[in-house]
Amino acid sequence: MQTRQIFALIVALASVLCLAACHQSAATPQPDTQAQARDLAARGEYLVRIGGCNDCHTQDYGARGGDIPTSQWLLGNREGFVGPWGTSYGTNLRLTVDRLDEAGWLAYTATLQARPLMPAYMLRQMHEEDRRAIYHFIRALGPAGTPAPAALPPGQTPAPPYLQLVLPTREAPAS
Repeated sequence: MQTRQIFALIVALASVLCLAACHQSAATPQPDTQAQARDLAARGEYLVRIGGCNDCHTQDYGARGGDIPTSQWLLGNREGFVGPWGTSYGTNLRLTVDRLDEAGWLAYTATLQARPLMPAYMLRQMHEEDRRAIYHFIRALGPAGTPAPAALPPGQTPAPPYLQLVLPTREAPAS
């Protein structure tokens, strides 16, 4: 073989070996990746717990003093919240997360405009890393349950159970 052919063969062989090594390292997760994913989901569980997400998105959570197995969290709520806006229900977040990838969840939560009682403004103000952690926790729970009832417009009485919120009236200041 000529020197050029040998050189070309060496370059081609080195390229193939390099590509194989790159492919293998990309396909094999780093040892700490799984630990990082567990840590992120654990942080998400903590944020869901202290953020009050279960209060509206988990049936009977408050009535049972939070004594609900984690496997039943965030399945939505059939108890309506009635006010001047109509009736709203805590959605099944596990089904919501199931239809979104991480980027979709981050975009969704960064721009969420929701009906009362959902404090969407608080979710929008969360650090992206916290919203990502919540996503990973809910994703780890897996999809389950059925969608919550659809919101009702003002003036329509929902089926029980529901919580009626009566807002104070504004009185004219005394002269």
